[in-house]
Amino acid sequence: MLTAEMLAKVRRIQIRTTKLVNDILAGRYESVFRGQGVEFKEVREYVPGDDIRNIDWNVTARTGSPHVKVLTEERELTIMLVVDASGSQRFGSVSQFKLELSAEVCAVLAFAAIQNNDKVGLIVFTDDVELFLPPRKGRKHGLRVIREVLYHEPKSKGTNVNKSLEFLSQILKRRSVIFILSDFNDEHFEKTLKVLTRRHDVIACMITDPRELSLPNIGLITITDAESGKEIIIDTGNAKFRDRYEVKAKTEYERKKKLLLQSGAEFLDIRTDKPYIDELYRFFRARERKSNR
Repeated sequence: MLTAEMLAKVRRIQIRTTKLVNDILAGRYESVFRGQGVEFKEVREYVPGDDIRNIDWNVTARTGSPHVKVLTEERELTIMLVVDASGSQRFGSVSQFKLELSAEVCAVLAFAAIQNNDKVGLIVFTDDVELFLPPRKGRKHGLRVIREVLYHEPKSKGTNVNKSLEFLSQILKRRSVIFILSDFNDEHFEKTLKVLTRRHDVIACMITDPRELSLPNIGLITITDAESGKEIIIDTGNAKFRDRYEVKAKTEYERKKKLLLQSGAEFLDIRTDKPYIDELYRFFRARERKSNR
C-alpha cells in the first residue's frame, strides 16, 4: 500500500517532469517520433501538383476523371519503458539511487507520450520479468508507471536483460519505440537486441553512478556487491589501485556502449551526477535534425 509520503514523492516527480516536458521537449517529441506508417483516408479528384503515384485507377476509370488516394500518417505510437530493478539499481552516491533516476526519466518520456495521445507500457525486470503494464493512454496510467518503477519490490537482485528482450519480442506485434533503462551489467543479450532493433526503434539508456567509474581517496572501505551480496575490503588510499579501478571501469563502460551501438540501438548516457534532461534534450535535437534531412 502506498503511504502519503510515497504519493507525495510521485506527485513531486509529476510536477517536475511535466514542467520539463512543457518547457524543453514541447513539440520535439512529435517531430522525433513520427507515425509508424500511413493509412487510407479518402479519395478525391486530382488537382495539379498531386503525386501521380497516388492515383486510384479504379475510381478514375469508373468516374472518367482522375482521382487520387488521400493518405494520412498513422500517428499513434506505442512507447515501451523497460526498467532494470536489479540490486545494482539500488545504488547511488550523489543525491538519488539509479532506480530513482530511472523513474524520473520514465516520467518525462511517459508524460511526453501521453500529451501526444500515445500509449505507454512498462516492463520491470531483474533476472525475470517481474511486472508488465500493457500500453495504455492517459495521465492516470502515466502516474501508475512512475509509482511502479519507484516502489516495485523486486523478488530477485539478479539481472537478465535477454529475458526481458525476449518477452518484448513476443508481446509487441507492431513497431514500437522502446527505451531500456539499465546499467547493462549482464552478458549474452546482444543477439536478441539485434533482432529487436530490426523491428523496433530501440534506445538504450545506460544508468551510471560516478563511483562506478572512479573512487575517491577515503581509505579502507567495505564494498558489497548489490546482486551477489559478496563483500570485499579495498584500500582507496592506494593511488595505483584507484588508477587500475578507473581504467578497468571505463574500459567496461566503453565495451558496453560499443555493444549496444553495434546491436543497432541508439545510446543515451544517463548519470546520477549530471542533469538527465541535458542528455534527453541532446537526443531529441539529434533525432529532430536527422528526421528533417
